[in-house]
Amino acid sequence: MANSPASAAAKVDDSRFVRIDRLTKRFDEVAAVDDVSLDIEKGEIFALLGSSGCGKSTLLRMLAGFETPSVGSIYLEGNDIAKMPPYERPINMMFQSYALFPHLTVWENIAFGLKRDNMPTDQIAERVETMLNIVKLKPYAKRKPHQLSGGQQQRVALARCLAKSPKLLLLDEPLGALDRKLREQTQFELHNIIKKVGVTCVLVTHDQEEAMTMADRIAVMSEGRFKQVGKPNEIYETPSCRFVADFIGNVNMFGGTLEVDQPDHCVIDTMHGKFYLDHGITGTQDMPVSVAVRPEKINLQRDPPADPQYNCLRGEIADSGYFGSFSLYRMNLASGMKLQIQITHTERHGELFQRGETVFATCAPDSLVALTT
Repeated sequence: MANSPASAAAKVDDSRFVRIDRLTKRFDEVAAVDDVSLDIEKGEIFALLGSSGCGKSTLLRMLAGFETPSVGSIYLEGNDIAKMPPYERPINMMFQSYALFPHLTVWENIAFGLKRDNMPTDQIAERVETMLNIVKLKPYAKRKPHQLSGGQQQRVALARCLAKSPKLLLLDEPLGALDRKLREQTQFELHNIIKKVGVTCVLVTHDQEEAMTMADRIAVMSEGRFKQVGKPNEIYETPSCRFVADFIGNVNMFGGTLEVDQPDHCVIDTMHGKFYLDHGITGTQDMPVSVAVRPEKINLQRDPPADPQYNCLRGEIADSGYFGSFSLYRMNLASGMKLQIQITHTERHGELFQRGETVFATCAPDSLVALTT
C-alpha cells in the first residue's frame, strides 16, 4: 500500500545508508542538537557518546521519530524520514528499561510485534525460534521476565527489536541497567549479536568503555555538537581537542607555548619542561598549545636519562595503587602538578616504586599529542 502524500519520504540519489544533514533541535531558545551532520555506513555500529545534557538522546529520538527536527534532514537509504511518524519508519528502538511485558513469556514478548504486524503464525514461530537461538535463550522461552537475570532480560528486549528485521536499530543506554561486572560481560555479547544479524545500529551511552568496546565509530558530543567523530583508537590516540582528550580515558595535560614548528616535529615550552613531538601543527610561534599524554605512555626510572632536555620530568612519588596487571602512580612535580603514570607489570616479581621516592618520568615523541583547541 502506498504511503499518503503527507507521510511519504522524499527520495534522493544517495548511496549512504544513514545521512544526518545539518540537523538542529531547539527547545524554546536552547539548541539541544546544534547543526550536526553525519554519515553512517550499512552494518555499522555507531555510538553517540557524551555526558548528560549533551544532546545525544535528543538526536536518537529524532532518528526514532519521537522528536521533530527544528531544521535539517534525516535520510535512510536516500529517503528523507525527518517528518515521517515513528510507526512508518523501518526502525526499532530498545530502551534502557527494556519495557518487557511482565505477564508474557520470553517467547510471547519476542513475538508481540510480529503479531501486531499480522505476520502468519508459522512465520512468527520460525522468526521467534531464530531469535531465541541467536540470543541463546531457547531454554528460557517459557519463562516470564521476572524469572530472568538482568542480562537475560536485556537479550530478550534485543531479540524483540531484531525480530521485525528493522533497517536501523537504536539503543538507548542498552547496558545502563546492569551492574558493572555483568555490563562488562554483556558488551562483547551484544556486539557479537548485532554483527551476526547484520543490522545497522546507533547506540547512545555516557559510558566511554561501552562505546569503545561496542562501536565501530564514535561521535563525542558536547553542548549539542560533535567534538570529534572517528574510530575508537583514533578518538583515544589522536584526540582533536582538549575536551575529547580529557573526556576519553585518563590524560595528563600540559599548557604551554609553541617554540619550534616544522612539518615533522614541534617543540612546546611549558612551566613543567620542554616537549619534543614528532609532528608539526602549522602554528605560529608563541601561540598557546597544550601537550596531552596518556598515563600508560609514560616511563618511570630512578636515574636521569642521557638527554634530559626534552620529554623528561623530575618528581616524587606521591601515591601508588597496585592493580595486579598494572600499577597506578601519582607523581608530584616541582610545578605543583600531579602526574598520572600507569606501569604495566610484564614481570611476575617486578620492582615497584615507593611513596616518597624521587624518579624521572619520560615519554617518546610519538606518544605526545599537541592540541590547539
